[in-house]
Amino acid sequence: MTDITINVQLPDGSIITHIAPTDMGLSLMEFLKGNEYNIPATCGGMALCATCHVEVIEGFETLSEISNDENAMLDTLPNITPTSRLSCQLKLNHLMDNLTVKIIGDGL
Repeated sequence: MTDITINVQLPDGSIITHIAPTDMGLSLMEFLKGNEYNIPATCGGMALCATCHVEVIEGFETLSEISNDENAMLDTLPNITPTSRLSCQLKLNHLMDNLTVKIIGDGL
């Protein structure tokens, strides 16, 4: 399988479903930006700004383990949740099919 489904929960609770390629090496951040979501990604995907912060609503257990750098950056945020991740650190792959995220963003 080369395409997966990524769901984005909007502030009003509605869900928008997107088809995402897994064979291009994209991060979730790059995919969301490409679909015109407001993600500043100030640091360019280096886990240094947290402006790509997402809360994983469904599929958290399918994600790669959080790195020390990502964890340290998340710890600086006032609105962290138990399922917070930096979308720049999540490379799209087949295990993420049907992942649902809510964009938190804003960083520091």
